[in-house]
Amino acid sequence: MHDDLPLRVTHEVRDRCLCLHLQRAARAVARRFDEALRPFNLTNGQYSLLIALNRPTAPRLGDVARLLAMDRTTLTANLKPLERRGLVAVGTDPEDRRGRLIGLRDAGRELLCRAVPVWRATHDALEAERPGLDAERLRTDLRSLD
Repeated sequence: MHDDLPLRVTHEVRDRCLCLHLQRAARAVARRFDEALRPFNLTNGQYSLLIALNRPTAPRLGDVARLLAMDRTTLTANLKPLERRGLVAVGTDPEDRRGRLIGLRDAGRELLCRAVPVWRATHDALEAERPGLDAERLRTDLRSLD
């Protein structure tokens, strides 16, 4: 009687699991943006990180980690290639010597200025390819999950 339990569960997960469907969609969208941003030698994650740093003053590492929903160790690892390229600068927080501030360098801002139109065009194309998609509703629903 339990022989079909694994198959039933597999079908239930395939058809119902929000996590599975969110992961699949995230990977597909990430691949699309990775491809679009390749001419800038950026991944979609690096682009998001640079955008998160595009502020008048350098934010604290912990604030950026929270915004991007990643742990500090992962953020630090993701910053290293951008720092080596001269796109970001990591420094000590003068108000708390234990903390670190992350600033976008001029080269990072210049790269973003060139990449943003490609990012916009990629968004527009994704939405145009799915005429029944209510993209604003989807964004609202996704924000409600975090």
